Amino acid sequence: MVTDVTQELATFLRSRREQLDPVQLGLPLRRQRRTPGLRREEVAELAGVSVDYVVRLEQARGMRPSADVVEALAGALRLDDDERAYFFGLARQRPRVEDKAATEASPSLVRLLADLSPRPAMVMNHRFDLLAWNDEMVKVLLDFDTLPPSRRNAIWLCLLHPEIRELYVDRDRVVREGVAHLRTAWAAHPDDQVLADLIAECATGDEEFARLWSTGDVKRNGRGAKVMRHPRVGEVALLFETLTPTQDPDQLLVIYRAADDASRAAMDLLT
Repeated sequence: MVTDVTQELATFLRSRREQLDPVQLGLPLRRQRRTPGLRREEVAELAGVSVDYVVRLEQARGMRPSADVVEALAGALRLDDDERAYFFGLARQRPRVEDKAATEASPSLVRLLADLSPRPAMVMNHRFDLLAWNDEMVKVLLDFDTLPPSRRNAIWLCLLHPEIRELYVDRDRVVREGVAHLRTAWAAHPDDQVLADLIAECATGDEEFARLWSTGDVKRNGRGAKVMRHPRVGEVALLFETLTPTQDPDQLLVIYRAADDASRAAMDLLT
């Protein structure tokens, strides 16, 4: 069993290199190959690094490649998403994250929303755009289909929607945490211009947001509680849990449930 990370990185590189077919990659057959896969010099050429560098990595000489080198080698070795993530982990580096937000919920998550009924649930992306929701979520908040797509955003609704902003009993805390969540998302996706535009719009349209943003608070809270004054059933205490699907890391599944017996009874009436 391999327990040394440097040795495993070396073994992984060799195994991926030996699995590649030079013909499929369009490489010339310069001479008879004694071993399967690509030669080290071919990997080095494809990745734009020296042959000696590849040799030292494969011989586990204690090197730690930079994120750029890992990215280049991952491309040269045609690693899939899982292999690429594993390679970055071995190198103790973080892969570059493409600042491309999900715009549609995956079909499996849409089906899961229906299966979660009668618990309210919804799917968001890293911008907190609402991508999908079940009927119970509509009954708790509002019919999101009545909003233009640009306004189906949890942060904007909490701050600027005239009905939603009055629902929360502890609105100051909810807004403070929401702004801190948004700052955390922005730091992870600094090149997302749509997210930057949302922040600018909120800062311009809401003095409270601008003040909270200036504090520099950050937070990533995947679970918690919210108390609402619902116009139909009165005060309802809800617990929420946020889950990130492995196959869809830019889609956040948020599930709500009643926090106590009284709230459970209110939710039964509502849904």
